[in-house]
Order: sequence, then C-alpha cells, then structure tokens
Amino acid sequence: MNKKDLRIVYMGTPEFAVESLKRLVEGGYNIVGVITMPDKPMGRHGSVLQPSPVKQYAVSQGLKVLQPEKLKDEQFLAELRELKADLQIVVAFRMLPEVVWNMPPMGTFNLHASLLPQYRGAAPINWAVINGDTETGITTFFLKHEIDTGEIIDQVRVPIADTDNVEIVYNRLMMLGGDLVLKTVDAILDGNVKTTPQEELAQIEELRPAPKIFKETCRIDWTQGVKKVYDFVRGLSPYPAAWTELHQGEQAPVMLKIFETEKQYCSHNYQPGSIDTDKKTYFRIATTDGYLNIRSLQLAGKKRMEVTDFLRGYRFDDSTYVK
Repeated sequence: MNKKDLRIVYMGTPEFAVESLKRLVEGGYNIVGVITMPDKPMGRHGSVLQPSPVKQYAVSQGLKVLQPEKLKDEQFLAELRELKADLQIVVAFRMLPEVVWNMPPMGTFNLHASLLPQYRGAAPINWAVINGDTETGITTFFLKHEIDTGEIIDQVRVPIADTDNVEIVYNRLMMLGGDLVLKTVDAILDGNVKTTPQEELAQIEELRPAPKIFKETCRIDWTQGVKKVYDFVRGLSPYPAAWTELHQGEQAPVMLKIFETEKQYCSHNYQPGSIDTDKKTYFRIATTDGYLNIRSLQLAGKKRMEVTDFLRGYRFDDSTYVK
C-alpha cells in the first residue's frame, strides 16, 4: 500500500495539531476525515461559535469534518466506520474510547509532547518547563486502554534553554511533531515499526505527571527559591500566565500576571513577597534566596506592559507587597 491508498482519519483540536495535519495534506497523504471538537461558544452571550484551529484548516482544504459531542454516540461511530480508515492519528485531542481507537486495522497512534513515560497528561510542555527540565521531546505511540501508556513507536529529544518560556518550547515541538508524524506513518506503511513498552522505560526514573492546569495552579508561591519561581513563571508564559496578588493598605488586592523575569541570587532580610523598587527602573520581589526582577507584567484590566511603563503609572507606598 502507498500513501495515496492509505486511508487516514486525523483527530485534533488546537493549533498544535494543525502543523501535523498540514504536513500530511501537503505530503499527499490520503486524509479521508478529520475529527475535532464542536465549535466553542464565544462572546458575552455565547452567540458566536468559534471553530477549532484544526477545523478551520480542514475546511480550507476541503476535508470532511466530524464534530461529535460524545465519542460513543452511535451516529458518530457509524459515520466513522463509513470512512473505512486504515490508520487513525491523534494529536492534542481527547481520550478515546476503545471502540474508536481499536477501529482501524493498522491501529491508532498519538503524538504526545513529552518523552513518555514522563509527563503523561494534559499539559506536558508546561510542566517540563515549570520543573526546570533541560530536555523534553515528542513521542508517537499506539493507543491502548490507559491514557498515554501505549507502546512507544518513536521519540525525538529536544533541549530546553534556561531562557525558554512555554511558547518557545511549544512552537519548537509543534514543528518537530509534524516531522515525526510523517516519519511514523511511513514506518507503519513500510512495516518497519518496532515498539517499546513504556513499562521498560518507567523503571529508569521516577515518573512525573502533567495534570491539567487551572487558574489556582498558576498562583505564585513566593516562599520558594528564585530558581523555582523563575521556572514557574516561564512555564506558564505567555498563557495561561503565572499570577500573584498585589496588596496595598486597605485597598482590595489586584491580580498581577507576570510573564518575564530575571533571577537575582542574594541574601536579604525581606519576607518572601516583599517588594523592592526605585519606582522608576526596577521592580523586584523577594523570595527565600534572592529576588525575581520583573521584566513584563499585566495588571487586571490592563494590557501587558514592560516594567518601566508599569512603574510610571502605579503608585506604591510602604505597605505594598504581593501574596
């Protein structure tokens, strides 16, 4: 079988999944259907429906799109069977029931943005940066019952620089993911796939999870050291963004998102969360072993700005601190 005869169903939703689909389409692979999330209600009253990035690209290429509310819905399963897929590819979609992933004769493989078995879960890129890792990667693996646990097909290792934020790593993995998806499809076509059980790799080191990130997950703990807080900020920058509360006197606290910082190790007598600033050029916050110099931030209700612009417009007094 060649790539034009291989019937592929592609499943994905966000921008991360568009690159791999684009590479398949431009490479002449036979995409018989695209499965993505239902359009998302937007606007004040939810009256505007926003299609996913994957749907927008699929429609622009004239591909058949299915958007099931429930993946076990009989009508959807019937439509999926009618596509007669030989292979299914999943990139940043959702957990599939066995009736879906077990349908095609060549199986279903997933592209995951970590070096499995590390960082199984919804937010692998964020957690790799938050934890200060110097390396991450991408993995293709065949799906089975437990999420992100199937046998590994291939991996690519990618360095993380100390100055990289999650957006930089995300974009790097997205582009390399397109390469790996094509390489994996070709290996399956050629019958050259040799898989590795994740259990063999899981014995090497302690496994770290990558759970979904919520608003409260993003709150900064200033009682940690400089390095921990620095990595936490860049692991959430620019989205969803690490945040803290700015307290001043009797005023209600204001949310402050922080996007870019610099590390400054030193000894001091300040409590964690104390602010040191000349009110013109620098704004730094105390941690247990130094300061975090804030470079860019965003006050609730304002736009993201450089620290000098923030200092020009904000009035501090001696009672100001963050928590």
